[in-house]
Amino acid sequence: MIQLRTSSVEATRALAAALAELVRGGDLIVLAGDLGAGKTAFAQGLGQALGIDEPITSPTFTLARQYEGGRLRLHHLDVYRFDVTAEVLDVGLAELLDDVDAVTVIEWGDVIRQALPHDLLEVRITLGEGDDDRDIELHLIGGWAARRRALGAALRSWTVDDQTGAAPTDGSQGGPVGC
Repeated sequence: MIQLRTSSVEATRALAAALAELVRGGDLIVLAGDLGAGKTAFAQGLGQALGIDEPITSPTFTLARQYEGGRLRLHHLDVYRFDVTAEVLDVGLAELLDDVDAVTVIEWGDVIRQALPHDLLEVRITLGEGDDDRDIELHLIGGWAARRRALGAALRSWTVDDQTGAAPTDGSQGGPVGC
């Protein structure tokens, strides 16, 4: 697990943008956590960094959206309103996950975890101490574990110190320049 912390919506988007540099076609990212914690903001930062120009909005009521025009397509799903895992099949999840020219991001994906493949990145976002603070845990599952070192380097600006529990205090939490 990699522990991260952001202090603004912009920092959460910047963190996702830094992670986007390591995303490959066929990847699955599961977003989990508190209501209003920043799952959609994370998806926005990821999509923007992939080169998607159109606004990325929460698919809560449409269940799934597809965005084109970037380095990879972005399949963005929200399964918050799903009653049973069987509903996942109705949105064509298997086909979306087979798309090697896209990354699939599932908000509330922990709800349907048993229906998902074993190769995924779980991003758990929880509310932090301050109003805009977010604690973020990355759980590297399956093939994502091989990217631990690259993820650690790319996300160093937001990494929480294992010894003290503190986030960087050098002003770098806004993310890499240009994000």
